[in-house]
Amino acid sequence: MQYKRFDDKIFARIDPGEEILQQLSFIAEKEQISLAHVTGLGAVNDFTTGVFDVQKKEFYPVNTTGSYEIVSLTGTITEKENKPYLHIHMSAGNKEGNVIGGHLNRAVVSATAELVIDIVNGKIGRRFSEEIGLNLFDFSV
Repeated sequence: MQYKRFDDKIFARIDPGEEILQQLSFIAEKEQISLAHVTGLGAVNDFTTGVFDVQKKEFYPVNTTGSYEIVSLTGTITEKENKPYLHIHMSAGNKEGNVIGGHLNRAVVSATAELVIDIVNGKIGRRFSEEIGLNLFDFSV
């Protein structure tokens, strides 16, 4: 992975075999990012997305392998317990035009991934909601 920072924006290239969330976490920690918006595209061959069932408060993962192009990768970086907290969603399509997506748990790059991190001067935390079952934005920090 390589990246370059331009004031409040970071452009990153994730290389083959690297896991996107691990590399994004590394950047967030090294650059001390408290709040940012993330977008990206690229190609992956092993990834896990999923959907959260609000009624059951359970996450249902979908593990996928094969040649896939990232159609969309978007999310936020906030803080939880003074550490970067990533909330990223991704959709990826195969050669048949089928798209799989949801909350991103893991994605291994097959060719390259290009991420743009738009840093915001501010701070938003995360607090677990018993009612919903997720870590929600906490604006009280």
